Amino acid sequence: MTLLLKTLTFCAALGAADLAAAAELSLAANTTGKNVHFMREQLDAFEKKTGHKVSLVTMPSSSSEQFSQYRLWLAAGNKDVDVYQTDVIWAPQLADQFVDLTAAAKDVVGEHFPSIIQSQTVNGKLVALPIFTDAPALYYRKDLLEKYGKTPPKTWDELAATAKDIQEKERAAGKADLWGFVFQGNAYEGLTCNALEWIKSSGGGQIVEPDGTISVNNEKAAAAIERAKSWIGTIAPEGVLAYQEEESRGVWQTGNAVFMRNWPYAYALGNGDDSAVKGKFDVMPLPTATDGDKPSSALGGWNLAVSKYSDEQEAAIELVKFLSSKEVQKARALQLSQLPTVAALYDDAEVAAAQPFMPNWKPIFQSAVPRPSAVTKVKYNEVSSKLWSAVHNTLSGDGTAAENLELLEVELTELKGDSW
Repeated sequence: MTLLLKTLTFCAALGAADLAAAAELSLAANTTGKNVHFMREQLDAFEKKTGHKVSLVTMPSSSSEQFSQYRLWLAAGNKDVDVYQTDVIWAPQLADQFVDLTAAAKDVVGEHFPSIIQSQTVNGKLVALPIFTDAPALYYRKDLLEKYGKTPPKTWDELAATAKDIQEKERAAGKADLWGFVFQGNAYEGLTCNALEWIKSSGGGQIVEPDGTISVNNEKAAAAIERAKSWIGTIAPEGVLAYQEEESRGVWQTGNAVFMRNWPYAYALGNGDDSAVKGKFDVMPLPTATDGDKPSSALGGWNLAVSKYSDEQEAAIELVKFLSSKEVQKARALQLSQLPTVAALYDDAEVAAAQPFMPNWKPIFQSAVPRPSAVTKVKYNEVSSKLWSAVHNTLSGDGTAAENLELLEVELTELKGDSW
């Protein structure tokens, strides 16, 4: 065999080996903000680096709808999705459906905040790697507060009073569409987060305590929900009862709200060139019932898990490690203002310059309150659904908070049975 033929044969064999090693993957990800656009950019980079191909399966921005679809796919042993973008609360519920990443990620887990890694560890099994963490804050129009000589509110009552005053004065000046406060009042997981914050920041506990005690039926919790009910139609539009994150952001970003409760992703979008509030707002910890209470933000965050039904688990793990890496988390922080789980990035000069608010957000999420998913395990989705239904009923005028929380306690007690 001539040298040329040997060379051609070797190259052909090498090409065939590379082709065989290349995998076709699919990643299910939500459509909140610019997440899909960012993911596609990163997937293109991953494809160029590895030779693998990755298709994107877009999911609803509602985490509740997303979870329902995931559960159906996984229960059916679906092989079409290799990697799932997962909410921080889903680990205990879906752990049996995902690959254990403990061994594969042993070289990188130390870069992440331990509490975040712990939130994705179930019975010693690391079921997902984090791509960003989350904790909501109070967004406020610093230009409007300065205009009317107001200071950022520390309590919920101060927020309501300031919102009402500015709303009335701005409407009298011709801003007919301005509202004082927008949040997520729809009957879905986002309302569970809001309600948990209202209750916890009022000294009313955290729905189900870490020891499994059902604590939601108490006077402070009821007062917190009634306070929120008083906002509907006064400082918040009636339509807030159907708002999720994006609807709230839409009102805020068009300049039609004084205050907004939302997650960090809204910060970069609010300062975009197409935003009416660019350079006019700031963020701070959520208010409390009194100055003596501690601010409470629901701990959020998103992760990536590998389906145990995937036929390309090795390549899928490679993808998860790439998207959760320090480099990609830095790009996500710079472009989307989403909080890294890699501790070193909070000391990164480029991140601090691009997102000056981010170092200040660190204590917000470090003291954030977790939803009771770890203690209620596979029953969490039902717990949350019953909670948001009870709260939504109250906000809508269907029963008092005290009545609805009493009913909720009965339902949760029945759901718990002998144990969670």
